[in-house]
Amino acid sequence: MSRLQRTLSNISEETGTDSGRVGIVAGATEYPNQPALVGRAALRTGSDHVRAFVPDPIYEIVASHDPNLLVDRYAGEQFEQTAVERTREMCEWADALVVGPGLVDAEPAAVREVIDTVDIPIVVDALAIEPALEADLSKSILTPSGSEDDPIREEYGSLEAFSTETGAVLTLTGDTDEIVADGERIRNETGTSALTVAGTGDTLAGITASLLGQGADRSDAAELGAWVLGKSGELATAEYGPGVLATDVIDRIPDTIR
Repeated sequence: MSRLQRTLSNISEETGTDSGRVGIVAGATEYPNQPALVGRAALRTGSDHVRAFVPDPIYEIVASHDPNLLVDRYAGEQFEQTAVERTREMCEWADALVVGPGLVDAEPAAVREVIDTVDIPIVVDALAIEPALEADLSKSILTPSGSEDDPIREEYGSLEAFSTETGAVLTLTGDTDEIVADGERIRNETGTSALTVAGTGDTLAGITASLLGQGADRSDAAELGAWVLGKSGELATAEYGPGVLATDVIDRIPDTIR
């Protein structure tokens, strides 16, 4: 049995009948589907309950995606200070949080306050990464893709130095996904070129948060999350070829975990 398989087995044994709850702060009028992709990935990874907290204009879109997804809303089109307190309340219910997918024009100070003040592990993704760099990241996994890691390199010189100085864990997605933790870098061995399709970053965030909510530590959740995404992508590509979609990958997560 591999170390990753043992991690999954340990999570199952430790959580018993409780497989965790995930909260999501994501989405905007430009990206109304990201919260649902994150939530569906978390549910397929085994979370018992997933709640998306989204701006009012996209509430009905997100709520109509999947009857298994819990959805709440805040006033306005952007995530601002007025939504922070209710986010903290959601985090008292949740075991892990995702913040950032599709979170266009969020107030940077509001993003930082959430990261600084909630007590559960956090997956910081996409548009929340840059404002989060001034927050306490010792309980966070960052999941940058493309050029989203540029601000980190500019400020810290390298991702390894960043992980050492802040205590953050990173999953860097690209041609080969890499996990950076405690100043060390690990390459993920699963995946396919089809995982460049839109929505797979949201899928990774949901998988990783689900693993955190089920009790995995951050390094294991980051490494196992990347492995599960890559293997699910391989299974979906074998069936659909170059036309694979993020939702196809999500639907293969249970097969990968089995």
